[in-house]
Amino acid sequence: MKQVFNLFDFSQKVNYKTEILAGLTVAMTMIPESLSFAILADFPPLVGLYAAFIMGLITAIFGGRPGLVSGGAGATVVVLIALMNSHGLEYVFAAVAMAGIIQIGVGVFRLGKFIRLVPQPVMFGFVNGLAVIIFSAQLEQFKVMVNGQVEWLTGSPLLIMVALVALTIAIILIFPKITKAVPPSLVAIIVVFAIVYFFGIDTKQVKDIASVSGSLPPFHIPEIPFTLETLKIIFPYGLIMAAVGLTEGLLTLNLVDEITGTRGRSNKECVAQGTANIANGFFYGMGGCPMLAQTLVNLSSGSRARLSGIIAAITILVIILVGAPVIELLPMAALTGVMIMVAFGTFEWASFKTLNKMPKHDIFVMVVVTLITILLHNLALAVLIGVIISALVFAWDNAKRIRARKRIDENGIKHYEIYGPLFFGSTTAFNEKFDVLNDPEEVIVDFSESRIADMSGIEAVNKLTNRYAKQGKKLHLRHLSQDCRRLLNNADAIIEVNIIEDPTYHVVTDKVK
Repeated sequence: MKQVFNLFDFSQKVNYKTEILAGLTVAMTMIPESLSFAILADFPPLVGLYAAFIMGLITAIFGGRPGLVSGGAGATVVVLIALMNSHGLEYVFAAVAMAGIIQIGVGVFRLGKFIRLVPQPVMFGFVNGLAVIIFSAQLEQFKVMVNGQVEWLTGSPLLIMVALVALTIAIILIFPKITKAVPPSLVAIIVVFAIVYFFGIDTKQVKDIASVSGSLPPFHIPEIPFTLETLKIIFPYGLIMAAVGLTEGLLTLNLVDEITGTRGRSNKECVAQGTANIANGFFYGMGGCPMLAQTLVNLSSGSRARLSGIIAAITILVIILVGAPVIELLPMAALTGVMIMVAFGTFEWASFKTLNKMPKHDIFVMVVVTLITILLHNLALAVLIGVIISALVFAWDNAKRIRARKRIDENGIKHYEIYGPLFFGSTTAFNEKFDVLNDPEEVIVDFSESRIADMSGIEAVNKLTNRYAKQGKKLHLRHLSQDCRRLLNNADAIIEVNIIEDPTYHVVTDKVK
């Protein structure tokens, strides 16, 4: 029993009532989002509910920290829209399983820590672009198929749709001022559903999209050709989905760490996410990742253990098995209103307040990431480009920081005291600091305030050594750090620099005295 308790984090005192109520609340908020995201990508709605159940259950039990809620999230669904449109649902399942394999690899090789390399402006752009995509996708619900053509709603159907969406939004905004015991989105869905049902209002419902009646998630091997061509199709989508899911998930994990004052295990979370996505690929789910809104709902409900996530997942399964007739009657207007509020809640409005305080290059990065996210619907590519731009800007700034203070001592030896890192971006400026022709016979380059960071820096040292050697002059490198000397030792077969040490300082020279 002790092992079971440890698995579910019950070794500490747990408020079961709080955990159960939190789980029920999370389930009610996950259902409309999972349905909406599935419909957004033209998946059968049941695929979204299966994803919510599978992702929620597996990650709640095996994930990197209690309190984190996973499901069929918009960030990963958006990645799969193009694949769905071009190759169909079977390829989507294969790509989801592929994403899971990649995520497990990230966790096994402990690469989750690299999420720290994503700068804040990139995250602002990523989140803002995602919010715009979610919002613009809701406009599709104001369209209808007429004679094989998609047209905008007009007349009474349009007015009814707008009124119900507006009512949903109003309830979500106003209800928290009355009480926070029940999620406002859940209340809004129930109220709009009751109005449509009891007044017999004719409006688009979930059943007009597809049926959500189902059984236990069936085992299903994706019906695709197992060929290299198929791999070429699904691998890019799987890679992007894995990157997006891990980015979203690990950032959410970090947020939970800050809120709870505890520390999660990022690599364990990667493995759990991957396992859940593989299960999705073979059990008719659309995959997913941690969901920020549901995680915050869970934490605000008082949950601090894994039980709430398990309860939420089981609740969704029960609804699939016996509650489908009710779910199919949900008005699409209610789900649209919920998703519009999710979009507004996702958008980082604080990014506007900091525009006048942010460096210009950070503003540029944020705008680029946002535009790529919106125009290409490729969240991973947007983040990657943002990180690359930020890294290049950082490298350029540091390249300009290298300095050299020069002096000649009483023995006629010239000293160059280097400040700043020597790496690929600063090698040109480094070489320009030296006056090889006019320098005395012996020169010392002091690295006490600098370090050689990469192979480009080593090559710069090698070239400088050769330049002085051609003039018959001696060059010494002083105060190299241990890692710098290790780099030079490793490159000994490439460059002609020997490392010697004396009791006072470390010296690198082309000739031992």
